[in-house]
Amino acid sequence: MGEPRSKPFDISKRLVWEAYRKVAANQGAAGVDGESIEQFEADLKNNLYKLWNRLSSGSYFPPPVRAVEIPKKAGGVRVLGVPTVADRIAQTVVCMVLEPQVEPVFHPDSYGYRPGRSAHDALAVTRTRCWENNWVLDMDIRAFFDTIDHNLLMRAVEHHTRLPWVLLCVRRWLAAPVQRSDGTLMHRDRGSPQGSAISPLLANLFMHYAFDAWMARTYPAIPFERYCDDVVLHCRSNAQAEFIRDKIAARLADCGLELHPTKTRLVYCKDANRPDSHEFEQFTFLGYTFRPRQSHNPTTGEFFVSFSPAVSRDNLVRIRRTIRGWRLHRRSDMTFSEMITFINQHTAGWITYYGRFYRSVLYAAFNGLNAFLVKWAMRKYKKLKRRKKQAWAWLAGIATRYPRLFAHWRFGVTPA
Repeated sequence: MGEPRSKPFDISKRLVWEAYRKVAANQGAAGVDGESIEQFEADLKNNLYKLWNRLSSGSYFPPPVRAVEIPKKAGGVRVLGVPTVADRIAQTVVCMVLEPQVEPVFHPDSYGYRPGRSAHDALAVTRTRCWENNWVLDMDIRAFFDTIDHNLLMRAVEHHTRLPWVLLCVRRWLAAPVQRSDGTLMHRDRGSPQGSAISPLLANLFMHYAFDAWMARTYPAIPFERYCDDVVLHCRSNAQAEFIRDKIAARLADCGLELHPTKTRLVYCKDANRPDSHEFEQFTFLGYTFRPRQSHNPTTGEFFVSFSPAVSRDNLVRIRRTIRGWRLHRRSDMTFSEMITFINQHTAGWITYYGRFYRSVLYAAFNGLNAFLVKWAMRKYKKLKRRKKQAWAWLAGIATRYPRLFAHWRFGVTPA
């Protein structure tokens, strides 16, 4: 017998294994096949081998992605596309190969889904530039993920890699249909579904050439921050903001994208040194609302108005509604230890993200949480039943002895 034929494409099994580890760490929902991570792992060695074999031979065809509708804050729904576990691993393999090729050329003010960069980094730079510039162009791209031009995107990918198997896989993922909840398939000739492992990288690559590189080449004096398709630009005057808005609209139209005509706004960064008034004096970026706020200079003791970010009102309402929905005062089946774990696993994340800037605004989200704990204690412990004052004293005593027990206590929202 002759030597076994080698695979057309040289893909290491180690790479597939590392991609699996990333996917397993992120967990995620099942795709159209209904297979969970745990079910995939039940026959892990065989499943990974089959995936490697198909990728290496060029015979890997992605299944449809499962459509999941997520309500939008402003109404309507956003459709996410959930790939199967095996498809997520395959996409991660390609990401691990493609990302090192494109990451070095990305713009320094692109922050979304990039290693070593975060939303907080983008917000900090945005805050500084709002202090330095009078106007902001708050961009909204209409249905960005649904309208990405496949041909332009493939040209961008081909610019950075000549690996045939990478190009083959990306083309097939872009063409993969979306399966609705009723089982019908929605075929696509443009767009890249949100929810897939490779979609953020492809979106960044598309926007790099459609916007970032074009801005750096054509209008280098106008700074911006971009987090995927969420973009803020800083301008010296209203006239400059109007000018660049029209130029960007034309540029994006050339790339198959559209600026939303009503959600794209020119915002005046009003503060103590900018007394004028204009139609829009606030904008929301990455869950934070930038607007005039009273600030305090600890050195001089003086108060002044600063254009600064804090958690948006929509997110405050969402957090408070979520806390009320827990109905903690009805959860007498839980022990105090279980209550601590349950609350902290939610509040710690909120505090970490929304408590970074102007944290006092976030306090309002947790003001009622201690009251729910008091009501819980009054139902849980007979000695505190119908004794609200004693229940508050009980909780305050615990907070005094163990001030770091709850994440919101560490944050500064302690029982009085």
